[in-house]
Amino acid sequence: MAEKTEDETVTGTTTATAVVDPDAQTAERSEDAAAGSEDIAAEEHAEPAAAPSGTGQGAAAVVSAALGLVSLTGGWPGTVAAARETLVGQLRTAADASVATQIKEVYGDAWDATALWGGLFALVALITGVVVLVRPAFGAPGRITQAPWIKSVAWAGVSLGVIGLLLAVLTYTSVLLGLPSAS
Repeated sequence: MAEKTEDETVTGTTTATAVVDPDAQTAERSEDAAAGSEDIAAEEHAEPAAAPSGTGQGAAAVVSAALGLVSLTGGWPGTVAAARETLVGQLRTAADASVATQIKEVYGDAWDATALWGGLFALVALITGVVVLVRPAFGAPGRITQAPWIKSVAWAGVSLGVIGLLLAVLTYTSVLLGLPSAS
């Protein structure tokens, strides 16, 4: 039963009053404080929503530009393939073969191998650059932003890839830098 307070005894009225246990209040406060501190701790340790940094796209754009540059200047695989074709042409060509045959076998195949490798690098540069440029369209809705430098470098890779591919095709077909005639 509830204890009567002084006001109730003097007036003679009985009202329902709750007995307050100070220990219970302290326990409730400490539980609330603990829950609140857990919430704060959870908020402090919670990982923020990770926004894409664009690092992968930036790296791919740089790779695209580098591959486009390699397609124009030549690379190690193209040089090795050309040297191999030169050696194979020397081995296959007889000493008494015509000059036109010697030029074709020793130099022509090496020229074509260099053009093929340059074209391969250019094609990979072109595809990589295009993928970087269209990537935001396939990302999360509402997140179509891409850093301007990434777009610029990707466009450089696409441009170098197109130029390298064009030069490789023209070189392979002997429209540009064709073999000299032997006659």
